[in-house]
Amino acid sequence: MQLGQRKIRGLLIDLDGVLHVGAQPVPGAARWLGELNRSGIPHCFVTNTTTQSLATLHGKLRDMGFDFPLERLLTAPSAARHYLERKRRTRCKLLLADDVRRDFEGFEQTDTGAQAVVLGDIGRAWNYDLLDQVFHLLMDGAELVALHRNKFWQTDTGLALDIGAFVAGLEYASGRAATVVGKPNAEFFMAGVERMGLRPSEVAMIGDDIDSDVGGAQAIGLLGILVKTGKYRAEYAERSNVEPDLVVDSIASLSLD
Repeated sequence: MQLGQRKIRGLLIDLDGVLHVGAQPVPGAARWLGELNRSGIPHCFVTNTTTQSLATLHGKLRDMGFDFPLERLLTAPSAARHYLERKRRTRCKLLLADDVRRDFEGFEQTDTGAQAVVLGDIGRAWNYDLLDQVFHLLMDGAELVALHRNKFWQTDTGLALDIGAFVAGLEYASGRAATVVGKPNAEFFMAGVERMGLRPSEVAMIGDDIDSDVGGAQAIGLLGILVKTGKYRAEYAERSNVEPDLVVDSIASLSLD
């Protein structure tokens, strides 16, 4: 696969907004993925989705017609678990959807004396008392580990506020910077690149988020391909300082030649 002067030998591919939007596959995406499998181009799926466990997400994608081995799927929760185990911080306050807690089996879940607060998607469970509780845990020394810090995401009914606003507010109040383990964290992208046995200069990232997907990938030497599906908004992309290496209408229109 050629992109400008660069030979692309592998692809990192976002999920929600690229292959599907909510429960609906992007038209032509399953056919494109079949072509990708037949092409033999190495690829890995990288996602900031924090509403489903690794196993549940894999099953949902298979039901939508996206059939691929589990080992090709890299999620923010799995990256967080790896990070916390490496740091030996397994006594945690988990602000996660119930299903995602399955990815943290064996961790001690606590509301007091936490070594880390793991912040993911909990929908409408946010309130002042919960934010204040987390603030006190951070002031007592807990590390704030955010699965990502996306500003917004695409739902079936339009754009919705994402957890980035809560991450920023807690950082501001506590004076403690969050450790972000999902996109655009460089280690997260590199985990996918290394899983394919390639170098960053040989890989392109395909995403619908011009900042986290495209900008984050470009920051470590990958090429960035922006799709006009999912959360993509022309006016937002035009205001961004990020310049994609390629913009396509959807993943189905991306040539693999």
